[in-house]
Amino acid sequence: MDDFAAITAFVRTVELKSFTAAADALKLSKAMVSQRVSMLEARLQTRLLQRTTRRLSLTEAGKVYYEHCLRALTEMEAGREALSRLHGAPRGHLRLTAPVTFGRLHIVPALPDFLAANPEVSLELILLDRQVDLVDEGFDIGISLRATPAQHLVARRLAPIRRVLCAAPAYLTQAGEPQTIADLAHHQCLAYTWQLSWRFATPEGKSEVRVGSRFRANNVDALRTAALRGLGIALLPSYLIGPDLAAGRLRPVLPSTAPATAFGDHVSATFLPDRHLLPKVRACLDFLAHHFGPEPYWDNPAGASCSS
Repeated sequence: MDDFAAITAFVRTVELKSFTAAADALKLSKAMVSQRVSMLEARLQTRLLQRTTRRLSLTEAGKVYYEHCLRALTEMEAGREALSRLHGAPRGHLRLTAPVTFGRLHIVPALPDFLAANPEVSLELILLDRQVDLVDEGFDIGISLRATPAQHLVARRLAPIRRVLCAAPAYLTQAGEPQTIADLAHHQCLAYTWQLSWRFATPEGKSEVRVGSRFRANNVDALRTAALRGLGIALLPSYLIGPDLAAGRLRPVLPSTAPATAFGDHVSATFLPDRHLLPKVRACLDFLAHHFGPEPYWDNPAGASCSS
């Protein structure tokens, strides 16, 4: 800042051709302006101005230095103006990432409305089924289904997620409907490849049952398809199967139970902590929170909009 103040004093003195005029423009004393220019010359070990009782003139070194200082100050002023515009209406390029299935079903359909409401924002969406480093990978917002976001991020809840035990009517007709959590051990249970058991919260405490099946998968879409084809009972998020439940393609199993999974119970938008959140980021967060809300459409049979 000392250099910036000294350079500003030097440039204004050259432009106005006097310390007095520069002092008036900068609202400083003439002595302060003169001192700042002298300090700048001392740091550079070069005389920039020839001083006489009648006039000031640039030395040869001063002419070269003045041109560079003028460009630097002009760029800094342009930068301030750009930031001022950036902190006004939402504008600029926004990079967003989301899990593949949730992004495909619920983020992609929402974005045209966001872009229509924010015509000066351009948007890039990257769908990834892995943990993303927002800083290293240059994302403004990450949509997360995890129970706990990374420690260095801020998380804003967008909507709750329900996990539903469900099966196709054909499977339940053939295999019978379980009456207790323990009965699940005797059914085909469509689980993730890494899941050996399902956990439930009951009035008596936590209950756990080992699950087995002829079919496992590492992808939630694959488990949904298997359930629809009658291969067994699946534990799936309501954001994926809302229309299937509404249409009767899948039926809830043990509807009074409360699954306790390693996944989160809500969708969150994660972003970097910043007291001065850019308008484009804030606008997107507000839009998504309003779009989903505490009672998301996928839990409303009349409003569910997942693909069938």
